[in-house]
Amino acid sequence: MSWEAAFLLLMAAVMVPMFLGVPVALAFFGANVIGALIFFGGEAGLAQLARNSYEGLINFSLSPIPMFVLMGEIMFQTGVAFRAIDAIDRLIFRVPGRLSLVAVSCGTVFAALSGSSMANTALLGGTLIPEMSRRGYHPGMSLGPILGSGGLAMLIPPSSMAVLLGSMSGISITGILLGGILPALIIAGLYVTYIIVRCSLNPALAPVYDAPPMTAWERVRPFLVYVLPLMSLFVLVVGSILTGFATPTESAALGAIGAVIAAACYRCLSWKALNKALVQTGKITVTIFFIIAASLTFSQILAFSGATGGMLSLLNSFELTPLVVVLGMLIVVLILGCLMDPLSIILITLPFFIPLVRQVGVEPVWFGVLMLVALEVGQTTPPFGLLLFTMKSVAPPSTTMRQIYMAAAPFTLMQMIAIALIVAFPLLGTWLPNLSR
Repeated sequence: MSWEAAFLLLMAAVMVPMFLGVPVALAFFGANVIGALIFFGGEAGLAQLARNSYEGLINFSLSPIPMFVLMGEIMFQTGVAFRAIDAIDRLIFRVPGRLSLVAVSCGTVFAALSGSSMANTALLGGTLIPEMSRRGYHPGMSLGPILGSGGLAMLIPPSSMAVLLGSMSGISITGILLGGILPALIIAGLYVTYIIVRCSLNPALAPVYDAPPMTAWERVRPFLVYVLPLMSLFVLVVGSILTGFATPTESAALGAIGAVIAAACYRCLSWKALNKALVQTGKITVTIFFIIAASLTFSQILAFSGATGGMLSLLNSFELTPLVVVLGMLIVVLILGCLMDPLSIILITLPFFIPLVRQVGVEPVWFGVLMLVALEVGQTTPPFGLLLFTMKSVAPPSTTMRQIYMAAAPFTLMQMIAIALIVAFPLLGTWLPNLSR
């Protein structure tokens, strides 16, 4: 069988079931069975498939995923995160688009605690949108900032997606975790600038209202009590990696332990909350690991069938520059982001992208950071961006999908600007990782 036929067969075996609504893991396992029977030698190929799946999951580099997930679940299930929202709300006052800026600030802080874009968006949407609606905020200034800042959890440690991308691509997990921090802060800064400028030019977008009178200490104290200690978890995770004190796996364990201690110190930790956090962590982790097992064997089948090598040879025949290759890959990710979730995109593209990245000599960490940002963009691009539907589930019933699409557009543009900056100035994605070497 030619590599073109093998490529079309395997991709169709994955894509058709996915578009029919079959879960991602099952779609990949089905394609793997077909590929194993054809390319691995029939029944013996199925045994090899099982061995490859097992060997893919016993990789130590996957260990941070359940720890990072647990860290975020403890923060949310114990209610500690809600206290932090109120503290940030008190701290920000007398600025245009006050509640929109609160949303961006909270989204950035929670991104450093949860690692989940969907959880981040749902929490902020459910908490802040009712107050924004009551104050007469335009949907673009209520829905948009939450959609934009919710996605930052993909870039800032503890990001499970960064760990997943690193473990599946062979790119340094430490490098990707650290590399996403500065781009995330740049994106948050662009959001803040946009909100202040828009609300200054058109105050009707975010009507000004008098905040409850408080002393300076009343405003600062909740931040010192509920936000600053939580940010120490981020410092603990990132600092331990940056200084070489701990590996990503060890830092993830430290973060999870720190989250439990923090919840206990705030007297929010209960057996019920802990049990719920553990159960949710187990569900999420099992789902992720099933998908990983399926995708790793899929990559092996693609390589064994000749599809990966054939595609690389075809691309090499065009004699493209490394920059053009990277831009082409980013365009593919952005297009797929309109149709698929980030995890599915990673699984489909990495078997082709990583060999190509290595072949043309692109800095792997830089590419990994770029891909993370592009995946973040995909979460807010219509028609099927995950965060768009997450927002629909927590927004008032009268909110239409058109309003959500329009609200997300300016913040998606900010993310695209960030991609352009990272492409133009690679140091933005590699500076922090270089410090850890």
